[in-house]
Amino acid sequence: MSAPMHLAELNIGRLKAPIGDPRVTEFADNLALINGIAERSPGFVWRLKDEATGNATAIPVTEDPLVVSNLSVWESAADLEHFVFNTLHRRFYEKRAAWFEVMAERHMVFWHVAPGHQPTLEEAMGRLALYQRDGASADAFGWEQVMDGARLKTQRCTTAGVAAQ
Repeated sequence: MSAPMHLAELNIGRLKAPIGDPRVTEFADNLALINGIAERSPGFVWRLKDEATGNATAIPVTEDPLVVSNLSVWESAADLEHFVFNTLHRRFYEKRAAWFEVMAERHMVFWHVAPGHQPTLEEAMGRLALYQRDGASADAFGWEQVMDGARLKTQRCTTAGVAAQ
């Protein structure tokens, strides 16, 4: 019997200002705290990070230096959902419009990976492109495919008026 698949997620966003600018200081100053909470959360497996800074914000995503990413692997969607909506992360999630521009395209994607697999940023961006182009499939999907519909609606309603990030 094979081990259950893990859930990989990529979330990209375009900052309103470069790291170091006062407009995004609160976000940047709390990256280590939020990443530490993620790493100690049940079901956390791995996240992409720059060895020098401990964050993924130093790793180029596109030619636009304001585009940053978060790439991680979780044992299950429920584990990721708990971290996103039931820890201090939620306060930062709700304030995302202060630091990030509204993206015109989908900017978050999920896919299943075998235990032990650490996706590359190139692989993740390919999954995002697939999701943007074709919509949800077994190879690339969104919150709607991993989260209970009632909880998803509740989460979206509680963050109404906040830019979709």
